[in-house]
This record gives sequence, structure tokens and C-alpha cells, in this order.
Amino acid sequence: MGRTIALVVCLAVAFLLGWAQERTPTPLPADAPATAFSAGRAMADVEIIAKVPHPIGSPANAAVRDHLVARMTALGLEPQVQRAQVLRQERGWIAGGTVENVIGVLPGRDRAAPAVALMAHYDSVPGSPGAADDAAGTAAALEIVRAIKARGQPARDVIVLLTDGEESGLLGAQAFFDQHPLAGRIGFLLNMEARGGGGRAQMFQTGAGNAGTIDLFRKSAVAPVASSLTVFLYEHMPNDTDFSVSKAKGVAGLNYAFIGSQFDYHAPTSTPANLDQGSLQHMGAQVLAATEAAAFAAALPAKGPNLVYANTFGDHILAYPPPAGWAVLGLAAALLAAGVAQARRARALPWLDMLKGAGAGLYALTFAAAAFRLARKATGADFGFLEQHHLLAQAGRWEVALALLGVGALLLAAAAAGRGRMRLAGAVLALAVGAAGSAFGAPDMIGLALGGIAAALALLSFGRPTGLAGGWAGVLASGLLAAAALQVAAPPTAFLAAWPLALAALAAALTALGVRRTLPFLALLALAGALGLSWLLAFAHGIYQGLDQPEMAAAVVWLAALLLWPLAQPGEGQKGARMAAMAVILLGAFAVGVVRLDPPWTARHPQATHIAYYVEPGRALRISDAPGLPDWTRGVLAADGGKVEKIKLPALRRSALWAAKAAPVATPPASAEFARQPDGSYRLHIAPPPGARTIMLRLDAKARLEDAALNGLPIGPLAGGTARIAWEAPTEGLALTFRAPSPGAIEVAYSTVIDQWPADAKPLPARPADIMAFGTSDATIVGGARRFTW
Repeated sequence: MGRTIALVVCLAVAFLLGWAQERTPTPLPADAPATAFSAGRAMADVEIIAKVPHPIGSPANAAVRDHLVARMTALGLEPQVQRAQVLRQERGWIAGGTVENVIGVLPGRDRAAPAVALMAHYDSVPGSPGAADDAAGTAAALEIVRAIKARGQPARDVIVLLTDGEESGLLGAQAFFDQHPLAGRIGFLLNMEARGGGGRAQMFQTGAGNAGTIDLFRKSAVAPVASSLTVFLYEHMPNDTDFSVSKAKGVAGLNYAFIGSQFDYHAPTSTPANLDQGSLQHMGAQVLAATEAAAFAAALPAKGPNLVYANTFGDHILAYPPPAGWAVLGLAAALLAAGVAQARRARALPWLDMLKGAGAGLYALTFAAAAFRLARKATGADFGFLEQHHLLAQAGRWEVALALLGVGALLLAAAAAGRGRMRLAGAVLALAVGAAGSAFGAPDMIGLALGGIAAALALLSFGRPTGLAGGWAGVLASGLLAAAALQVAAPPTAFLAAWPLALAALAAALTALGVRRTLPFLALLALAGALGLSWLLAFAHGIYQGLDQPEMAAAVVWLAALLLWPLAQPGEGQKGARMAAMAVILLGAFAVGVVRLDPPWTARHPQATHIAYYVEPGRALRISDAPGLPDWTRGVLAADGGKVEKIKLPALRRSALWAAKAAPVATPPASAEFARQPDGSYRLHIAPPPGARTIMLRLDAKARLEDAALNGLPIGPLAGGTARIAWEAPTEGLALTFRAPSPGAIEVAYSTVIDQWPADAKPLPARPADIMAFGTSDATIVGGARRFTW
């Protein structure tokens, strides 16, 4: 009974600490000391910047630009506007356009010293005011440079770089680092971003050779959230921020973002009223501390081999070179060996029990992964950002459902090991969970594989009861092997297993692998479990927020088993443990059912809709590319009597979208002209209709195109095949020039976006409060297709 009470207390304290450490700080008011970062002061700029959506090239974005120029002038930064055409090529896309970066400088004592830069972007995506992404970062940069100025003249210049066109492909940052003379003076850069409307700010990326950078960050950080794991993962994901451009240029620095409340990401709900000011305060305070440390230092951080690091508790960050990870594993191994030796002397640890314990721990891992995967499919939400909105609108209860399933999986594995005689039941349950995912769509081979592996582990591990000492030793030994594998394959990530393993091995040695049952030893196990689990929960929460792959969180369940096993595994004669585990799993399943069946749409979290009027020569369509088809959307599509059906429009997207025939409107067409130039080259020119803010092309070349350029900017040869191009703020249209060494042809599908509904079309009806326009919704898209030969 004492062990059960200790487990309940441990779990309660761990989840309470985990919840507390994710809370954002209280925002400081506008009358806070001049040298402090004040979210209250920064919000004055957020209110202006995020008043309305302001994508690149829009009149609203020009108004934001003018506000920033005025604010930087008042701060004495002598701002300038860099207007430039720029393009970026990445992952099969070519993005380009005309940007207007706003740049100012706070002079330092040594004007020749390498400068520190604060960077954020001031444009938003279409349809979103962008209070978080990235009005918060822009306002924070202004407040930080004001606070730096209040602290005295820094040792070096502080450059404020507010970029344009980030949402269209990092265009402003690319233009600055490719074309602006100040780019070569920057020695250290801090970027601020957001992928949601709340949560604590994470420092999730550094420049290369980060030893000196992490030392500066470690000494200056205020309640940090950072680890080398996030850096490793981010660099293996297809995500980018403006920091990607500076990093590619070799600039050292730190990249920050908050990613909570992701429902508001790129949504109309990303308003100043919905922005968590505590998130703004947390990010601003962290970046101010690091900026001050760099700006007032005699020298900027030196580059050195990347470090392994992570925050522990409070303001503390533990950092060390990757080879030192072997010392951590050596310590864990020594402690584990000491515990095993004591248990063997007491005849409490048969070697076979270690093998069964390792199998039981891996059962917890694979069963949890299968359960999480099944839960994700059972919610009914498809995969994709807008599809995921069904879950983001009820993020709290979805995370609770996953937490219950994870705890239940761990308790079930421990109970099956301790009580034994659960081979068949454990295997059948695992197979059922793995196979059930196929009932919610296509056959789920990954779920079947996870269920099959868990079933095999059950057959091998859940026969005769496993002793506690041997069971825990087996779990710890498997953890040691996994941590060693990570240390070899991916040293920046190994700490995630090594640190809780070392803590658990210490507790195992002190309690001789958990068999000492007096109150002090139970208290020790509960304390180690609560501290270790609360630390792990921060990573589980990060996986939950950052990846729509809940099965990845099963790794945290397994790591939690390292710490909780001596409290979770019942004695052979202790009844009720398996029933308690199944009750927790069923409670999690019930929560998943609520997520699926209870519509989450409200005025605060409305359902996303996307409607556009598509016009091309000879036809007009009302289209929608948002998932689902609520009554409002269906009614708008059919307003002109057309049949609502799925069609393909290659110029817009590869997959089919909802559409219905619409009445013709008097929208001027886009034009495409192709001609041979006097020098023998060819020129394709797309002229958008008046008011168009974006041109999108799908170009299929039937021959090799050499010396290709877009609006005079070289893009290199195009060796045939398909190229997709998006050009923003096309004041003079888009011109593709090239040379062709042999006869050939190009097929061009083009579309241009005008940010308003056609004036002569039937007006859009008012949306209900629980429905919102998303992205370029309510726009006119003028498209067409041509084929040219030479």
C-alpha cells in the first residue's frame, strides 16, 4: 500500500511541477524600470502592427513599415528602408518578390567592432493579423533596443533588422544578407519567431560551432527552455526561419520562438487580444539578457565544437562537450552495477528477471506507441495543418487523453511483469490496439507492426512473475544500451536518456534496486521519480506541440519507466494493479472519444474555411481548398447554381479541391506573352491584372533552359521537368528569360491573387461566429494556361 501511495504522490507532484514549469511569467507593465523588458510597453507596438493582416506587398504592410520607421527614428536608430528584388530556391520551389526591410543601428563605443543584430519579420501571412508571428518579435526587438540604450552605450553597434517577406520564403533576410553592406558587419545575431500564440519561448537553434554561444546563453539565460535535442531535431526538419539565412552565411547566434496555442498560428485569431503577453515577456526577457551580454562584452563568443546542453531547473543549464556524455553513461553504469551487486548478494535478483524486465519496459514503449497512434486516428482528424485544427481547438483535452494513455501503458507493463501470467492477455491486447488503427482508414502497417512487436514482448516477458530488483535492473540496462547507442549515433540527443538514467541508477543503488521498503527509501524513490518525470514532461509537451506524431511521445513513456518502475511494479501478491492500469487506459480512451465526438468549434476557436473566386479564359469557378465542407462553404460554392465537386487546378495545387461553376465576372485577365529577344534569348512575361499581389506559376519545360533568370535574377539552368514559382509584390509582372540550345516547348499554368472578392459577384454571406476565413480566403484568383514553342 505504501508503494501505491508513493506512486500516486509521485505522479501528482510530477504533473504539477510539469504544469508549473510550462506557465509563462507575469508580463511587466508599461511603467516597469527603463532597463527591464516590458511586455506592456511592447504591446503598444503589437496593437498597431497586428491591427489587420499585412502580407508582403499590401497597403497594410506599407503602413506597418512606416510605423516602424517612425518608431526607430524616435529611438535614435536612423532607420533606412532596403527595397530590393530577391529570390530563393529551395526544395523544388522558387520564391521571389520585392521586399522592404527596415534597418536601424544603435551606435556602440567601437563602431568598427563586429555588431550584434536583433532580427524579426514584420510581414504577416494573408488573412492573419500576425500578433504572434511576428508582430511579437518585431515589437520585442524595439523594446529590447530601447532597454539596451537605457543601460548605457554598448561596446559595439546593435543593428535592428526587421525583415519583410519572411512568410513568402525568407525573402527579406535573403535580400539583406546578399545585398546590404551592413550584413558583413554582423558577428552575432538573435532572431525572434513564433509558431503559435502562447507558451514559454524556446531557444531552439544556434549557429554552427556553438560552444561560445552556449556559454554566453548559459550565463545570461532567464528561466530558459533550450536543449541540443531541439537543435538536432530542427536541423533535420523541413522548417526554416530568417535565422536559416544568417546561419548559412556563417553568422553565430540564437533563435527563439514560442509554439503554444498553435490554433492561432497563421490564423485570423492571431490578434493582440489573443496573444499571451506572458509569452512575449518570457521571450523578450531572454533575448534582452543575451543581447546585453553580447553587446556589452569586450569580445563576441568564440566558435568551438557544438556542445550538448539542456536546461535542468530554474535558470540552470548543464552543458558539456559531446565526449563527456560517456562519463555520464559511465557513472550510470557504475551505479547500476552497484545496485545489481547488492541485490545479487541479497539473492533478490535472478538474471532471467533482468531479461524479462527489459522486455516489459520495451512493451511499455511499443504498446504506448501503438495506443498513441490509434488515438490519433480515432480522433477523426486527418493529417495536415488545417486538418489538425480539430485537435488544436481542443489542445488541452487532447493532451490529457494522451497523458492518460501513456501512464496507463506504463502501469500495465509494470503490473504484467510483477503479477505475471499475462502472456496471452498482454499479446492479444497489443495486437488489438495495433490492428484497430486500420479501422479508421487505410490499413495501418506501422500500427500493426508496433502491435506485433508488443505482442511478442508480452509472450516473452509476462509468464512467471518478475522480481522487482530484476525487473527494474532490466529496464535500466535496456536504457543504458539505448543511451549508449544515442551517444554513438547522435551525441546531442543522448542526454535525454542519460540524465534520467543516471538519476534512476542512483536511486537504484541507494535502494538496492527498489526492494528496500521503509518510508525513507519510498520517499527517495518518489522524489527521484517526481523530479525526473517533471523534467521529462517538458520534452513530452514539446513533442506534443512540435510534431503531429504522438507515437513519438512513447519514448518519454519508456524513459519515465526508468524512474517510476520501482513504484509502478506491484508485488506478486498485490491485487488490483492490472485493473487500475486498464482503468487509466479506458479513461484515456474515453477522453479520445470526447475529442472525436464533441465539436470544438467556438467563437474563440472557429472552423477554418477558404473560399475564392477563380477566373480563367472561358470559365469561372467558386473554389475551396480547406478540409471539410461545412454548410456555409457548400452554400457559397453553390450560390450560382453550380454542382459542388472535386476538381484539379494545377496552377494552384497538386491535389483536388472543392469547386462549382460560377457566374462570369468582369475581372481583367492576366496575360502571358512569349517572344524571342534580339540577342537570341527568349522572354516569357506574365502581366497580372490590376491589384494582384501574388503570381504563381507551374512551368513544365520540354527542353533544357540555360541562363534562366526571373526578373533579371539568375536561377541557373532548368534541365526540363516542372518548376513551381511564387512571386510577391509583382509591380511590373514576372519575366522569365532563358536561352535554349535546341528546339522545345514550355507549358505554363499561372494564377494571380487579388485580395478581394469580385465587386460584381454575389456578395459573400456573413459567416457564423464559429467559422472563420483562413489564408487567402475571399480573394479573386485569375488564372490561365499557355503553351509556347520555339
